[in-house]
Amino acid sequence: MKFVRPQSITLVDDDEDFRCALAERLRLEDLEVRDFASADLALKALSADYAGVVVTDLRMPGLDGRGLLARIQTLDPDLPVVMMTGHGDIDDAVEALKNGAYDFVAKPFDFGRLRETIRRALEKRGLILDNRTLAQAFQTARPQMLLLGESPAIQRLRSIIDQVADADMDVLIEGPTGSGKEVVARALHDGGRRRVHPFVAVNCGALPEGLIEMELFGSESGAFPGALRRRVGLVEQSHRGTLFLDELECLSPAAQVALLRVIEERSVHPIGAVSPRVLDLRILAASKVDLAAAVAAGTFREDLFYRLNVLKLVVPRLADRREDIPLLFAHFLALASARRGVAPRPITDRVRKKLIQDPWSGNVRELANFAEQVALGLKEEEPTAEAGPISLVERVETFERSILEDALVRHKGAVSSICLDLKVPRKTLYDKLARHSLRTANYRKGVSVP
Repeated sequence: MKFVRPQSITLVDDDEDFRCALAERLRLEDLEVRDFASADLALKALSADYAGVVVTDLRMPGLDGRGLLARIQTLDPDLPVVMMTGHGDIDDAVEALKNGAYDFVAKPFDFGRLRETIRRALEKRGLILDNRTLAQAFQTARPQMLLLGESPAIQRLRSIIDQVADADMDVLIEGPTGSGKEVVARALHDGGRRRVHPFVAVNCGALPEGLIEMELFGSESGAFPGALRRRVGLVEQSHRGTLFLDELECLSPAAQVALLRVIEERSVHPIGAVSPRVLDLRILAASKVDLAAAVAAGTFREDLFYRLNVLKLVVPRLADRREDIPLLFAHFLALASARRGVAPRPITDRVRKKLIQDPWSGNVRELANFAEQVALGLKEEEPTAEAGPISLVERVETFERSILEDALVRHKGAVSSICLDLKVPRKTLYDKLARHSLRTANYRKGVSVP
């Protein structure tokens, strides 16, 4: 699931010379153009999910522009139609606007005027199609949906989880903060036979210093003054189920030694107990740092690392699977809206641009928080500055620049890769970079320079 960036034009005009010349001029603007000599032929090529706009002459033999507009309104009333008309047909063009046409240009027209009209219409079409896609996702989003996405990285991760969920091997899960390491752990637990038993999550970074042993291993009644009853530790609570150790890198050296004994012997010795208790447990450990590097740096025990590193799963950053952002956002927005008993809000141009452009350094957690804000109406369009409203041309230019900057950062200034990604010829890319004063050399190390 991806956000749509419409770039297609369906051009309809019975004047072959004019139509071919205009089609070629539009293609020079990096637009995909399908040109037709009649409205009937154009209609056969259109569908309700067409990612583009229609540009048509008003007066044509047979089915004219007004008739084509009426048929398109039946097919999809949100499909933008731009009318081209002679000066003598202005009244008819205005009437077409009342009947649902997006805009009109009078022949002979300035190409810049038509180009900007088309750009506006394409932007509107993109928003319409994106909201439809999100609306479909809203209907299928459920709280229990885990590891959403269609990116190769997530598909591969889901495949591995399916293969090992029912195995008893310990798993090390690495990934940046907010990427979904606990989601992966729960998927491993819920996908196997242990799902009917406890899933005990332990935040190693939150264990109180001095009480770690009691928290993890528990204590017997009378083990120390004030111990009036037996306390079952977190490790023992996970018997027959799954013990999830989050932020493993935060464990103190002493706690690492104690945990190593649990892993090796599969038993726990509560404070004050006569003998250890044998446990049936599976250990899933998560870290936001590279534990192999921590071992090399001497901050993490090598033997503990290798005991846990039977299988390592790496959860990718959200920035490395941007194609999953629309589906994830739809899921979180649906959940946030359902909690409040309201229908999900349609995304605005502002929200759409943030979803496309934001680096999402906080990963999936940050995206979920943003969805909560949108559901509350806290991310609506903001008023323009006192200096005056921003023109459409300026907004389009800003949007184009942001897309170019995003591509430059992702591909580290590699022109060939950017051309393939954005589907533009090399000359066109260089022209656009020059217009926005962007230099590929400033991005070749992955860091942009103003």
